[in-house]
Formats: sequence, C-alpha cells, structure tokens
Amino acid sequence: MDAIDRAIIAELEQDGRLTNVELAQRVGLTPGPCLRRVQRLEAEGVIRGYRAVIDPAAVGRSFEVLVDLTLDAQDAETVERFEQTLARAAEVVELRRLFGSPDYFVRVAVADLAAYETFLSTYVMTIPRIRNVTSHFTMKNVKPAP
Repeated sequence: MDAIDRAIIAELEQDGRLTNVELAQRVGLTPGPCLRRVQRLEAEGVIRGYRAVIDPAAVGRSFEVLVDLTLDAQDAETVERFEQTLARAAEVVELRRLFGSPDYFVRVAVADLAAYETFLSTYVMTIPRIRNVTSHFTMKNVKPAP
C-alpha cells in the first residue's frame, strides 16, 4: 500500500459516495488507474464496504450508554449464548469481548433513559450467568466514532 492508496482510503472514509472521477481528481490520478486501485483495495478486503451514517436522533436512538458486563462463567456454552443473544438486540450497536475485566464492553443506543431501563431489565438481565453490569452515561462526546 502506497501514499496514493492511503489517500484513496482517506477520501472514501470522508465521503464514500464520491464518484470515481471526483476521487481521481482528489488523489491526483486519472479515472482508469483510480478505479483499478479502488477495485484492488476492495478485492484485498482493505475496503470492506460502504455505508450511510444515520443521525441517531432522527431514528429515536440518540441516548447512548456504555455498558461493562461480567459473566459468572467463561465456559463455551455460557459465552456463546451470551454473545448470540446480545448480538441480536437492535439496541446493541457495538459488542466487544475483552481480555481482563470486565468481560464485555457494550454500546447501547436507545431513545431515552426509560428505554434503556426497559432494555436492561427485560432483555439484558434475563440472560443467564451475568454477574455484574455497570452502565456509563456520556456527559460529552469529544471525538465521535466515524
């Protein structure tokens, strides 16, 4: 990967809807070589896809909670059941298994505090073998995820 590939990636990260002509102009290539580079980056899995960035407030999910979760046990069945259950929840926008403590980091997006309480008590707390749940409420998002 060279400087032009990195420039292509940077431009597409900012605006994945750029036309090939616009992209080529921004990175200093003609359209043909630019398109070939983008196709190569896609084929190699460097560019994994394109997506729309949605305003959470517009879809009723502007209240984000960062949750630390610890399980009672780490056996394969417990871990698999927990991960599959939480991964299916529409409210869960990110789920990470961690080394050390806590066992999981979960980012939850819902409409408001009441919706979070409902999600926590009727969904999360019904999953077997959860030992501890700690919820963190954001005061200010200094650097949002892309």
